[in-house]
Amino acid sequence: MPRSKKRNTRGCQQRAIQPFSDEDASIETLSSFSDSASMTEEGGEGAEDGALEDFQYKLKGFIDNTVDKSAKTRQGALDGLKTAMATKILYEFILERRMTITDSIERCLKKGKGEEQRAAASLACLLCIQLGSGIESEEVFKTLKPVFKNILIDGSANIQARQACATSLGVCSLVAEDDILDVYSTMESFEGLFSRSYVRADGTRPVFSPQVTLLHHHALLAWALLLTICPHAHLHSLLRRHLPKMPGLLECEDVNMRIAAGETIALLFELARDLDTGFEFEGLEPLCVKLNSLATDCNKHRAKNDKRKQRSVFREVLRAVEEGDFPMERIRFGTERMDIDSWVRKRMYEAFREFVGSGMNYHLQANEFIRDVFELGPPMMVDSATLKAMKISRFERHLYNAAAFKARTKARNKFRDKRVDIGEF
Repeated sequence: MPRSKKRNTRGCQQRAIQPFSDEDASIETLSSFSDSASMTEEGGEGAEDGALEDFQYKLKGFIDNTVDKSAKTRQGALDGLKTAMATKILYEFILERRMTITDSIERCLKKGKGEEQRAAASLACLLCIQLGSGIESEEVFKTLKPVFKNILIDGSANIQARQACATSLGVCSLVAEDDILDVYSTMESFEGLFSRSYVRADGTRPVFSPQVTLLHHHALLAWALLLTICPHAHLHSLLRRHLPKMPGLLECEDVNMRIAAGETIALLFELARDLDTGFEFEGLEPLCVKLNSLATDCNKHRAKNDKRKQRSVFREVLRAVEEGDFPMERIRFGTERMDIDSWVRKRMYEAFREFVGSGMNYHLQANEFIRDVFELGPPMMVDSATLKAMKISRFERHLYNAAAFKARTKARNKFRDKRVDIGEF
């Protein structure tokens, strides 16, 4: 994090890999470059240029509509821009219009309500993710940060808007904040929210509405995200202040808050052990008992899906706390793969995926900033011939699946009980 800020000069490189092949901003996610390759092969450069012009024309329309008098029209425009930024790399197009888009986001956050504010906050994150960690995104964030913070701490503001601002403030700080002292200040804003859910000194537990609990949940996850980029000197004080109190959140009635608290505890233990390999937590035994209870929870009053999700997460959290273990997950995208092998990486990956959704694999391939965060190197240049060679036809896929099904059936038949002829007895 706090990387040196510089003007991005990646226009030429990005132009070569941008898959502007679809005709609408709300198209399906592009997880590879094959669509643009096939479009070029079928219609040549003229077809691709025409599709690009149509697409940009629609984007310009969305930008214009963000200042429309109708709230419904503004909402649709924000959603259209969000979908486009989640599924394509639009750096050059956005670069020229970033302040216009920023002004629209600011206006929608200040004057909009509920869903419009949520959409505007999400769009701000996608805008920063598109621009990357440079002066351009820093300019955007300097304009929007005061608005985010004002909504976040305003108890009279729409609760959904406050939730969205908490998440967006965390991600935008990760991407675009240049001063680590400002990062600390933002983290304190989050602490001021989720710490209200801590067990009080007299042992009583505060009670909040589900929506306020969800706000604290968003604040905790945003705080944990910024925790991943804190220098070691600051981590010591955060560990002393929060690790003893965090286990109290595991008793919260809301399953999402319990899970967020568990994953944050695992993250804190991972960071603490990075600081000191001999780290020992005074309340380790009661914490492990509590984690084990959640990992084997059988309470009938809880929904089955909640219990299943909770048990899966807390088995991993328990291993992290007891053994320092992390269940590695491998993400495949295009011709590459990436290992999620730590709680730090997991928190970052989930934070970005929340905004780009199913476009995450595409951004892992083509977004320079996200590739830099996960140390993937510059975007790989994949030509259409290579993609065509890699792509399996539908008929070949059908034959493969049929053969696999047949082999699987034969293997299973060997282990199935054979019925015995009754006449033998």
